[in-house]
Amino acid sequence: MKIATWNVNSLSVRLPQVLDWLAAQKAEGGVDVLALQELKLTDDKFPAAALAEAGYQAQWFGQKTYNGVALISSTSGHDVVKNIPGFADDMSRVIAANYPDGQGGNIRVIGAYFPNGQAPDSDKFVYKMRWLDALRDWVGSEMQKHPNLVLLGDYNITFDELDMWDPVGLKDTIHCTDAEREKLQALIDLGLTDSFRLFEQPEKSYSWWDYREFAFRRNRGLRIDHILISEALKPRASACAIDRAPRKNERPSDHAPVVITL
Repeated sequence: MKIATWNVNSLSVRLPQVLDWLAAQKAEGGVDVLALQELKLTDDKFPAAALAEAGYQAQWFGQKTYNGVALISSTSGHDVVKNIPGFADDMSRVIAANYPDGQGGNIRVIGAYFPNGQAPDSDKFVYKMRWLDALRDWVGSEMQKHPNLVLLGDYNITFDELDMWDPVGLKDTIHCTDAEREKLQALIDLGLTDSFRLFEQPEKSYSWWDYREFAFRRNRGLRIDHILISEALKPRASACAIDRAPRKNERPSDHAPVVITL
């Protein structure tokens, strides 16, 4: 079973790339669930028909201009939840559903687009901190009900210096502050594991590169797209990798997909 995350930075622009990527994955067994972030379109504009024609089902939660999340899958999801229950928010950032795991059980997949935070001294950073607290509380309760759980998406947070192309220059900047990393560690402390670090990875492995200053070509990036898995799934994880190929496309997203194999 393969589960992936990809911030596509506008699904209306990147739909052909998503369809091409899904088709290419089929040669290697296919992706069972793909979590998308930054759809940047309203629910009525979601390309459900095009995805269905390609053989995929979808759950989505859109928003005009900004945000928006979706779960694209080979089988239908159920027990769908949109956004964090009990946390008042007018941003479309979270979507969750259960999917069959091929072993007679289910996996709870939570796809999330974490707030950017803008800058450590901004109101948007305060919102990010509040949002992260609410997410942790809710995910903790979800883990009680769903021992097989995956929390994946664009976290907009690095774990440590290995996730930064310039640890000195980027120290204490957005995505790299101690406050953000403490909130990320609080998610780990629930009993989740960064699946990427379960496996030996190439040095300077990043999932996001700025469009400016040839950042991708120079590999000046950050690893901010993560797949966290519950303790019950750790023994079933056999690989986790960043697929840099779509970042080489014409008019690419600034993020690359991350894929876990269970």
